[in-house]
Amino acid sequence: MFGVNLGLENARRLAALAGNPHERLRFIHVAGTNGKGSTCAMLEGIYRAAGLRVGLFTSPHLVAFGERIQVNRELISAAEITRLVGELRGWLDAAGARAGGVETPLQPTFFEAVTVLALRYFAEQRCDLVIWETGLGGRLDATNIVTPLASVITTIGLDHQNWLGDTLEKIAAEKAGIIKAGVPVITGVASCEALAVIAKTAARMHAPLTVVTADDAARPPLEGLELPLLGEHQRLNAAVAVATVRAVAGRIPVADAAMRSGLATVVWAGRLQLVRRGAGRVLLDGAHNRDSALSLGAALTKHFPGERPTLVLGILRDKDFAEMCGILAPLAGRILLVPVQNERTLGAAELLPPCRDANATAEIVVCDSLAEAVRRVEREVFVVITGSLYLVGEAMELLGVSAVAGPSERGLNESHRVVR
Repeated sequence: MFGVNLGLENARRLAALAGNPHERLRFIHVAGTNGKGSTCAMLEGIYRAAGLRVGLFTSPHLVAFGERIQVNRELISAAEITRLVGELRGWLDAAGARAGGVETPLQPTFFEAVTVLALRYFAEQRCDLVIWETGLGGRLDATNIVTPLASVITTIGLDHQNWLGDTLEKIAAEKAGIIKAGVPVITGVASCEALAVIAKTAARMHAPLTVVTADDAARPPLEGLELPLLGEHQRLNAAVAVATVRAVAGRIPVADAAMRSGLATVVWAGRLQLVRRGAGRVLLDGAHNRDSALSLGAALTKHFPGERPTLVLGILRDKDFAEMCGILAPLAGRILLVPVQNERTLGAAELLPPCRDANATAEIVVCDSLAEAVRRVEREVFVVITGSLYLVGEAMELLGVSAVAGPSERGLNESHRVVR
């Protein structure tokens, strides 16, 4: 992970320079290994359907930077970004002049700066509520400077082990770092080891804990509701969202009808997103670790039974690529391996051995780029592009299905430091 600074000092100092805008806002804070973006989108949809003005903060963006900062699903404009960045430089310059070289210079990372800019923007926009997704982990994530109405931990799995720990318990401890004293906690975590850590932390913080299970996905208001997002895992995410809304109903009441309306119309790009391409179909999914690859595999089996899609696969080097290949390659009739446009990419040829081990009969082609692979599969009936959200963002541009006009800003996902 590049441009990461695990710790809250910079974010707190920068927020103070911005006037501590988070103190004028209400939040639902969402962490988790998988599902947190979809859960955030569901929560945003529910509260917007209930008539609130809702801020949405997520990362990374797929194509345009503005995807990270939205109000009622309207992306922040380029003009607003330019204005806020200018203000940010002013705050940093003024802080440097006051410090006179005595204090440690404030050099926020890209994510820290974006976090505080989002807070400032949401406060200016007078949002009634902000759905607030963590970046990496939770305990030391820049987003953790807020005190929310509820803390949500969607799932716990092995990912980002270099930063968060090499066991489910260690990762759960980092995610549970968003739990605040007396603030309700809602989780869909199923692992006994991880759940025990969350429960222990919640008890220590006197934070009421709600554990959501698959059974909750069949209870009102979800019974009989067809979600626009494919996959059984999305039903669990929806149940987590509903439990969260109910946990804070004393502060923000929401009718069941608004919950159903918000969930029935939720949109979240790049997650089992089906795109028509001529007579064919392309499924875009940002599965980027073992658990999300399993969810993708289960969705393919359920929603596309008997089909053997052409798989276009690109994975980052710091992921468990061998296990992901072992899960996804057997499902494919043909496999095209590609690099991801990211400095952490795994070489496409490095995916060949684990894919061949998992599927000895499929044709496997190593491509120099995703663009080459997309050209090669132009006449295919069913194509799945997966392995990384960054890859999905590139695919959305190549296929012309991005809802955002203008030049690509995908490269900003790898920014290191704020430009002074």
